[in-house]
Amino acid sequence: MNTNIDFLYLSEKDMLRAGVRNMKGCIDTMQEVFSLMSKGDYRMGGPSNNEHGIKMRFPETSDIEGMPLDAPDKRVVAMPAYVGGEFHMSGIKCYGSDQRNRSKGLPRSILMLTLMDTETGVPVAYMSANVLSATRTGAVPGLGARFLCRKNPKVASIIGPGVMGKTAVDAFLTEQPTIDTVKVKGRSQKGIDAFVAYCKEHFPQIKNYVVCENYEEACKDADIICFGTNNAPKFEDNPYIKGEWLKPGALVMSTSALLMDEDFLADQSKCKLVSDNYKMYEGWGVGQQYPTQKTVSTLIGMCFYDLVSTGKIPREGITDIGDIINGYKTGRTSEDQIIVYAVGGMPTEDIGWGCKCLRKAKELGIGTKLNLWEKPELA
Repeated sequence: MNTNIDFLYLSEKDMLRAGVRNMKGCIDTMQEVFSLMSKGDYRMGGPSNNEHGIKMRFPETSDIEGMPLDAPDKRVVAMPAYVGGEFHMSGIKCYGSDQRNRSKGLPRSILMLTLMDTETGVPVAYMSANVLSATRTGAVPGLGARFLCRKNPKVASIIGPGVMGKTAVDAFLTEQPTIDTVKVKGRSQKGIDAFVAYCKEHFPQIKNYVVCENYEEACKDADIICFGTNNAPKFEDNPYIKGEWLKPGALVMSTSALLMDEDFLADQSKCKLVSDNYKMYEGWGVGQQYPTQKTVSTLIGMCFYDLVSTGKIPREGITDIGDIINGYKTGRTSEDQIIVYAVGGMPTEDIGWGCKCLRKAKELGIGTKLNLWEKPELA
C-alpha cells in the first residue's frame, strides 16, 4: 500500500504565474460556486453549515506577561468550507490581521489557503491567498454587475479606494465595458491619489475621475456604487446613504460596512434586496441583540436580517444571487429598479478559485512539491 503524501506549495509569485488575477476567470468561477450553493452542494462551518469562519480576538488588557492586546483589525481567523460539483474539494483559509502591519511594509492581513481531499483530509495544496482573496472579493461584486446591473452603465462609484476598490473596478469593467467614469470617495488624499494612479495605469478605458467629498456626492448619478471601507471606531460613523440619493436603476453593493435607511430598504416598491448567502447572516443574527448590524456586524446583510427578524419584510423579500443564476428567482425586473446587494465573503469562494488556480499551476508545472511523509508514524 502506497502511503506517501506529497502536496503542492504555491507562493504568491507562483499564484500570479498561475493567473490568480484573471478577473474574468474568477467571476466565471464565482458563478459556478454560487450556482452550487443555491443547490445546497456546499458546506461551511458552524451548526448551520453557513458560518463565515471562527474568529479569535485578544483582550484589551491583560496581567499575563506577553499576552498580545487588542488593536484595530487585530484577529486570527480560520474559515473552513467544502464546495461540491466539479470542484469536490474541502479547505481552510486562515489569516492573521493587524492594521499596524502597514507600518512594517506588510499587508493588513496575511492569508493562506489549504486545499484538502474531501474523503481523506490529505493536503492537496498550500497556497498564498492574499491576491486570491482580493481577486475573489472583487469578483463577487463583479457577479452582481453581470446579473443585476442596468444596461450600458456609465458611472461606477467606489467608496473605499483600497485593494477591494481596485479589484472591484477591474470586475466592473470586465463585465460592463461601457463604464467610462469612476467616482471615488476615500478617507485620505494619499489613498485617493494612489487609487487613481493605479486605475490610470491598468484601466486606460476610464475617461473621467471624480473625487467626491461626501457619500451623497458619491452616490449621485452613479449606476454602480460599491463600498469597501474599514469599520469606523463608532458604529454611527460608518458609511450611510439615503435612498433619495440614488438614481433610478442604481446597483448598490457592499463588501464592508454600510448603513442605510431601513424604511427605504423595507419598501419593496422602491428597491430589491439581493444577498450572496442570506443563511450566513441569519446564522450570525439568531439570538443576538437587535439591531444585529450594530451588535454583530456592520455588513448590510445584517440589516437585511434585522428587517426580516422584526417583520418589516418577509424572508421571501431577500433573493440570493445563486437563485438568480440558476433561474429559480428573477433578478432585475426593470431598468429603474434600485437593487441593494449584500456581500459578506465566504470560504467557498476561496476554495473555488483556489481549485482553478491549482489546476492551472499543475498544467504549467508551477509550484514546489513538499512531502508530508512517506509512511505515517502513527497510522
